[in-house]
Amino acid sequence: MRSLLMASAISLSFSLFLTPVFLRAFRRWGWGQVIRTPDSGNNPRHGLKRGTPTMGGVIFVCATVLGYLVGTYVGGSPPTVSGLLVIWMMVGFAIVGFIDDFMKLRRQRSLGLSGWRKIVGQIIVTVPWALVALQFPDAQGQTPATAFVSIFRDVSVLNFLALGAAVGILLYVAWISLIGVAWSNSTNVTDGLDGLATGVGVFTIGAMSLITFWQFQQRCDSADLVDSYQQACYQTRDPLDLTIIAAAFVAALVGFLWWNAPKAQVFMGDVGSMAIGGVIAALSILSHTEILTILTAGAFIIGTGSVILQRLYFKLTRGKRLFLMSPFHHHLEMRGWSETNIVIRMWIIAAGLAVTGVGFFYVEWLART
Repeated sequence: MRSLLMASAISLSFSLFLTPVFLRAFRRWGWGQVIRTPDSGNNPRHGLKRGTPTMGGVIFVCATVLGYLVGTYVGGSPPTVSGLLVIWMMVGFAIVGFIDDFMKLRRQRSLGLSGWRKIVGQIIVTVPWALVALQFPDAQGQTPATAFVSIFRDVSVLNFLALGAAVGILLYVAWISLIGVAWSNSTNVTDGLDGLATGVGVFTIGAMSLITFWQFQQRCDSADLVDSYQQACYQTRDPLDLTIIAAAFVAALVGFLWWNAPKAQVFMGDVGSMAIGGVIAALSILSHTEILTILTAGAFIIGTGSVILQRLYFKLTRGKRLFLMSPFHHHLEMRGWSETNIVIRMWIIAAGLAVTGVGFFYVEWLART
């Protein structure tokens, strides 16, 4: 528990108090936000944000890594392979986002990496991650990830390896890559208004930290579990360490939100939004809650879903639009909603979905006891 508190405190302090130091460096390096012109369909009011320091995701990624490493070592709970895998996914996706942001700044255009190049970069991160996550069994034989599809825990009939070693591994890697790419791009699409993705990330990953902490309390190798609870225990490797890294990340986001809330003094950029997606993907896989996370992190799906619906409707109706602009938060802007109203209401939706996900998780546990 000391590691949890220390990691969170260090991450929060780093992002809250050192962000101004980073901002001075960002301004000196010319890391100012590039805004699309009205001709390209963007809201003209966003032109006022041009030049605001961007790539702030570097701040909370660094805060998380520092807080986690210092907190675990000093607190007496050294890092585990599960926690390091979350960092791998977070930093790996952040690097892809950093390249995208840097290209935008260098060209002074809102176009960096093409969509497919982003996906290729994300797959380069997820494929070796998936293979490593099946290694390093603990004393109980539990590996960080499994070859099962999971809802509240692994579903025994949905085992990729049951299809054969070669085919099963290929399908498993494809499944992990799909999760990583989907969440990374969903969080990226959501990052369009001041504080939107940051606040949604706080509620979402905060809920996931509660889930992993409950898994720690009800882990199958705990000597404190009474016999009646054994059938409801969780086969999750290193659930406490997953809680520590998740709490450190949430604390870093909270500190960053102080500077990112409307009117934002810094933007997270793709380096930050993709890092959030990486953490969600890694936590969902390692906590064996991939399907449940669709609900818990559902607020991030709203933007992506609206983009998909917009494109489908445009093609089916030969040029008509379902929304004034996608993602959906920009549609609300075009309808006259203020940015602050949109962001706060999206936070409320995110909180509701996160609480609902945790509620379903707990009800499933009750049903087994």
